[in-house]
Amino acid sequence: MLRLTNCIFFMLNIMLMMFAIATLSSSLYLRQHSGSDCQKVLQNPFMIIGVFTFVMALIGLMGSFWRLIIFLWMYSFVAFVMVIGLMAYMAFAFVVTNENAGKALSGLGFKEYRVGDYSNWLRNQFEQGKNWEEIRSCLVDAQVCKNLGLDINQDAYDYYKQQFSPVQSGCCKPPRYCGFGFKNATFWIMPESGPQVEDRDCSRWRNTGDKLCFDCKSCKRGVLENIKIEWRSLAVMNACLLAFVILVYSTSCCTRRNLQCHTTCYKDYCP
Repeated sequence: MLRLTNCIFFMLNIMLMMFAIATLSSSLYLRQHSGSDCQKVLQNPFMIIGVFTFVMALIGLMGSFWRLIIFLWMYSFVAFVMVIGLMAYMAFAFVVTNENAGKALSGLGFKEYRVGDYSNWLRNQFEQGKNWEEIRSCLVDAQVCKNLGLDINQDAYDYYKQQFSPVQSGCCKPPRYCGFGFKNATFWIMPESGPQVEDRDCSRWRNTGDKLCFDCKSCKRGVLENIKIEWRSLAVMNACLLAFVILVYSTSCCTRRNLQCHTTCYKDYCP
């Protein structure tokens, strides 16, 4: 019985180690190939999960290979902490991303987002002061609106049939309610009578690549929606990881118990 549970435990930790290496590699890839503050919201959780999982799997492999009870106790403790941490993160992610999404505009390829669509915590963390300036800078550098303006002969009908990402919807065009006239993807004409509604986003729009609507509240809402989507995706991955860690934790307890029995009991009475 000891040999069977130890073999299963060892193989599960091999799988956990492979997951940790893949997670760390993904985080390092994002840092090397994006290197912008826009991606930190996903990079940092990936790095934390990867490092923690790697350490836990390494302890488990050493405890299984050398059959050291102290390592298995350490493993059980780390696994228990990881279970609690993943559950806490999933609960936190649910709380800060449980507001309604933006309102869809019928027949158009985008949504527009409002202040009430997001929790106060998300808004305070990502749309205020220095944090927003860094994100804004990276959006400009990444040229997130470039793909929308590749066809300079595109008419308004074809333009609105495109599928906009939340960031493109908020940052690359003036809000629909402003009533601006479409000339091309990055050039809009304000009505002679002014915007149809009094809203600061309408006056903040500029027909230049480094301005556009990057200073608009709609752009901040688009970024928050993108962060919300990334956190939800990470929460799904965490749920799968949580189920696997609970399985490995249970196996570690069986392996430790069998090893203790093997070293303290007579062999005739041990399974």
